[in-house]
Amino acid sequence: MAGYATCLMPQTSSRSRHRGRTEPYRDTTLPLQKGISMRLDDQRESNNIQDDRGTGGPSIPGGIKIGGLGTIAIVLVGLYFGIDPRLLLSLTGNGGPVSSPAPSSLSPPRQTQGDPSGSDPQRRFVSRILASTEDVWSSIFKAHGKIYQPPILVLFDGATRSACGTAQSAMGPFYCPVDQKVYLDTSFFRELQERLGAGGDFARAYVIAHEVGHHVQNQLGILGKITRRREEADQGTANALSVRLELQADCFAGVWAKQANDARAILEKGDIEQGLNAADAIGDDRLQKRARGYVVPDSFTHGSSAQRVAWFRKGLQTGEVEACNTFTSPAL
Repeated sequence: MAGYATCLMPQTSSRSRHRGRTEPYRDTTLPLQKGISMRLDDQRESNNIQDDRGTGGPSIPGGIKIGGLGTIAIVLVGLYFGIDPRLLLSLTGNGGPVSSPAPSSLSPPRQTQGDPSGSDPQRRFVSRILASTEDVWSSIFKAHGKIYQPPILVLFDGATRSACGTAQSAMGPFYCPVDQKVYLDTSFFRELQERLGAGGDFARAYVIAHEVGHHVQNQLGILGKITRRREEADQGTANALSVRLELQADCFAGVWAKQANDARAILEKGDIEQGLNAADAIGDDRLQKRARGYVVPDSFTHGSSAQRVAWFRKGLQTGEVEACNTFTSPAL
């Protein structure tokens, strides 16, 4: 794929809009707000869910004890969005060393088959969004003569093990290219809503679709190429490459949303605004300003709020993978 472009993958033809409109699926674990519930009642559930919740994960390296939502939020913002968590912890009196997790053995696979009883709305929501990403990306890959291998999504609480090291709630959702799994502690969704002001079904769906976007990058060989370039580059260049990688994942999330909605009419009025609000809330500039009162653009690793919104919107508007080539775009 020359120049890390995605232009070799043409846009799939739009399928007819789903007409069977039912009452929107609602997750009762979060307060309902007007216009934030997606229509997912007739969306199948994915079988690629590995539920590690309740297994009692490993202890957290660096002396950080997971349990209080305050600490989770502080370290989440730091580790996941490119701010030194030691700075954030020191600002709140919770300072302490933060160690990078070492590679470790995997948790035993515990893939599950849906939630027919309806007793776990968080899991059911995640499973349905994951299934939707599987349908969309399988269709896109097939149109280009490729086979999409979907990721496993691991649900955990507190901590679990991944091929990339210890997965911690404090790290936020992440994708591990070694085992090709997305790791998610659903407590992040409450942090997203209560601390960052980005609630709603589509905001949560955006988070999942963004991580799946990294898996798509891995399948296309983009992730490996950029990772090698970052390892050989100086810090400033490495950060800039990371930003382009993250913005492309944002755009891929938009592509998923556009094509999924064209196929099944999953979005309600107001959903798109919730997704854009989530992208805006987690921009590096907003998070740095909130954490330390000033912004250091050269340290960005995920992109500014304006950039994240722009690339997510580009995917939403076009539904085209080739529109997401952040690596050849002169301006972000």
